[in-house]
Amino acid sequence: MSSSGFGPIPTLKTGRAHPHPEPLSGAPYSAVELMPGDQRVAMLDQRLLPRLERYEMLSTAGQVADAIRTMMVRGAPAIGVAAAYGLVLAASEAASANGDAAAFVETMTRAAEALLATRPTAKNLAWALGRMMSEVPRVAARPPGERREKLAAAARELHKGEVVACKRIGELGAGLVKDGMTILTHCNAGALATAGYGTALGVVRAAHASGKKIRVLADETRPLLQGSRLTAWELMKDLIPVEIVTDSMAGALMAQRGVDLVVVGADRIAKNGDVANKIGTYGLACLAKLHDVPFVVAAPMSTVDFECARGELVPIEQRSEREVLGLFPVEGGLPVAPEGARARNPSFDVTPARLVTALVTERGVASPVSEASLAALG
Repeated sequence: MSSSGFGPIPTLKTGRAHPHPEPLSGAPYSAVELMPGDQRVAMLDQRLLPRLERYEMLSTAGQVADAIRTMMVRGAPAIGVAAAYGLVLAASEAASANGDAAAFVETMTRAAEALLATRPTAKNLAWALGRMMSEVPRVAARPPGERREKLAAAARELHKGEVVACKRIGELGAGLVKDGMTILTHCNAGALATAGYGTALGVVRAAHASGKKIRVLADETRPLLQGSRLTAWELMKDLIPVEIVTDSMAGALMAQRGVDLVVVGADRIAKNGDVANKIGTYGLACLAKLHDVPFVVAAPMSTVDFECARGELVPIEQRSEREVLGLFPVEGGLPVAPEGARARNPSFDVTPARLVTALVTERGVASPVSEASLAALG
């Protein structure tokens, strides 16, 4: 696996079939899976979609960290699952280096720190690593093979739990969707972002499965185009009607009554209900408020950070300006700005809780969104 960023994109339309015999994602494709034997992680390279569906086989925690950092895998729940599987690989590395319990704990701690440093905004990353590291002292005295086996079981349970949570979010969120609605989404909050089913797209999937006739408008989501590349790809696979719109079209479409509902995911939700999500989400929330369009956030409770008092305290990841100056997916390869131009590239923004109509979690729906309504769920 290359760690140098995005390379030339293949022109092939199809790639390797899913390598896992029974992916936990519950779909024919999956963002990330731990392979049988617990020593390799299969990861769909999302940078290549939609042109090529290709899975990479990763065998070290360092490779998983690199994949998260370079956005081979992305989406808050999915990178949490990927990091959990990365610690399983770290357990294998620790076994080959030293069977001593203290050395094992030290190796696992270093691996967790490296994984945590990859993407600072998403709460699920820290949550998943914390869950996994709580198991490390309990297995440290066991033989190396048992350590890996126990951690692999814990990671798979974490993955299964996220998929179950998404399906419950879909069920609850579908109740907010009326027959005939046009739903606007931003970025990608589907199976690719959550390692199974999806949050915002889980709501869409569940509404569609219930027989409601809905249409989706997918924001392209500059600069990495997760909406046009990934959301449209997922919905087309499910035969759900979707049209791609540029990010700047949302206001005009709302003014023309062309949007009935906005549904987005989240990367971190503060204790007071403020929502950190892909850059551009705050602007959509403001437009939705102005045009009386319901603005719904769908996210598992693992995304809620009860230790973060308010949104302004959420660390916002600053990514390479090359993503803005060059047209993705060939990073810097197709310039869209004059040579020598500079760019800003915050990956996320924060939407105040007062602009959120409802927050849908697997434990229920918070509306209005506030510290009290979140505490009742958490």
